[in-house]
Amino acid sequence: MFCIRPIARDDLGSVFTLTERTGTGLTTLPANRERLAERIARSLASFAGTANRADACYMFVLVDTAPARADGNGDRGNERVVGICGIEAAVGLKEPWYNYHVGTLVHASRALDVYTVAPTLFLANDHTGHSELCSLFLDHQFRHGKNGVLLAKSRLLFIAEFADRFSAKIIAELRGLLDASGKSPFWEGLGRHFFAMEYSTADYLTGIGQKSFIAELMPKHPVYVNLLPKTARDAIGAVHADTAPARAMLEQEGFRYEGYVDIFDAGPTFECFRDNIHAVRQSQVLQVALEDADPVPDSLTDDILWLVANRDFADFRALVASAPARVDRFPLKSYVAAALGVGDGDSIRAVPLAPADR
Repeated sequence: MFCIRPIARDDLGSVFTLTERTGTGLTTLPANRERLAERIARSLASFAGTANRADACYMFVLVDTAPARADGNGDRGNERVVGICGIEAAVGLKEPWYNYHVGTLVHASRALDVYTVAPTLFLANDHTGHSELCSLFLDHQFRHGKNGVLLAKSRLLFIAEFADRFSAKIIAELRGLLDASGKSPFWEGLGRHFFAMEYSTADYLTGIGQKSFIAELMPKHPVYVNLLPKTARDAIGAVHADTAPARAMLEQEGFRYEGYVDIFDAGPTFECFRDNIHAVRQSQVLQVALEDADPVPDSLTDDILWLVANRDFADFRALVASAPARVDRFPLKSYVAAALGVGDGDSIRAVPLAPADR
C-alpha cells in the first residue's frame, strides 16, 4: 500500500537519495544535505505549530508500506520513501520571490503609419504572499498506478481541511523546457548574458538559499522577447517532459497559466484561488464505516477510486481507496482505516480521484 504522511527527521537519508535523481531544474529540492535538513526542520516546526507564516512549510513523503526489503531499502520499519511533495504557506515574505511577467509594449507612430506590438518580460514579485505547491518528485521506479496523482493531489485535501493556514491564492511553478543535454534554451538565450554561469549552477544556488545574486544581476528593464533566439522564445511557458503530467493535473483541478514564468528556465507558473480548486471545493467530510468482509472482487463492482485523508493536522495521512461513486458513509477495510489512523464512525475528507467521477 502507498500512503502520504508528513516528513520526519529520519527521512533525511531517503529524501537526499531522491534529490540525487531529480536532475536540473527542480530548485526546491537541491541535492544538499544541510539545506534538506533545514527544510525538514521547518516542516517539523510548521506541523508543531511553532513556525510563523513566513517560515511555514509543510513537507510530505509518499511511502510504500510493503514489508522491509532484503536490499536494505526499507526506511522507517517497513516503509520505503518513494516520493516527496510540499506546500509553502507564503512565498516571498523573507526572501524575494521573482518571476517574469509576459507582457506587451506597443510602439506606434501616426506620422510613419507604424504600429508594433512587442511581447516583453517584466521582472515581478507579484506572487509575494501566495501559497505554493512545490517540491514534487516521484522515484521513476514507482511512476505507475495512481502514485503520481496521490502524491500531487493529497496536498489539495490538506489545504481543504486546513484552509486557514494558506493564502487565498495557490500557485505552482513547473519545471521549464530543457534540451537533450540538460541545458535550458531560455537560460542560454537570456540568463547567461547576465549571470555568466551555467544554468545548473544558478539553479543550485537558488535551491540552497543563495538568492542575492538574482537582485544584483538581473536586468531591471523590460526584455523584448523578439530579440531572443527562437529556441529561447519557444521555451517561454513550455514545460519539461517529466512535468507534463503535473501540468495536466493542475489544469484538471482549475489551475491556469496567467503569464508568469520562471526567471531561469521560463517554466510556467499556474495559479488558482484556493477555494476554486476543484478538489478543495468538491471534497466531502464523511463518516467511516468499517467493512472487514470483501465478498465481491473490485473488478466486479462499480466502485471508483477516491482520494481519502484523515483530518489530523500533525499526523495527516492520505491514500487512494475504492468506494461507490455516491456514499453517505465511507466504507473502509480495517487495514486501510488503520493506515489512515481512523476507526468506525470517525470522519475523513474524501474526493473522487478523477474529476470526471465527481
